Amino acid sequence: MREQGMRHHTMQEIWERGIRDVMDDAIAEASDGTDGIYLSIDIDVLDPGFAPGTGTPEPGGLAPADLLRAVRQVALRTNVVALDVTEVCPPYDHADLTVNNAHRLIWETLAGLAYKRCH
Repeated sequence: MREQGMRHHTMQEIWERGIRDVMDDAIAEASDGTDGIYLSIDIDVLDPGFAPGTGTPEPGGLAPADLLRAVRQVALRTNVVALDVTEVCPPYDHADLTVNNAHRLIWETLAGLAYKRCH
């Protein structure tokens, strides 16, 4: 990642600085030198209590409300040209929690893009 100039932000940084400040930095970094953003959301960024249907659950992750707000900010503040949601594993997804969160992430992105287009 370092060799390719990639940047990442940890949960520790989000806990210490707050998601708004970290998202401001992430959006600025992702937007630097590009005309479009490919938004790829790995569902295991959510705490497994909210997204158990993934191959690599990571305790201590985000809550859905925080991720939904973050995704909407990306859609509102950048030129999202493509989107995917990865790591959803339906056989592990009791009660459809993971797929419902994945669905809502796509919906939030589309809603942000639609809002921006109409305003």
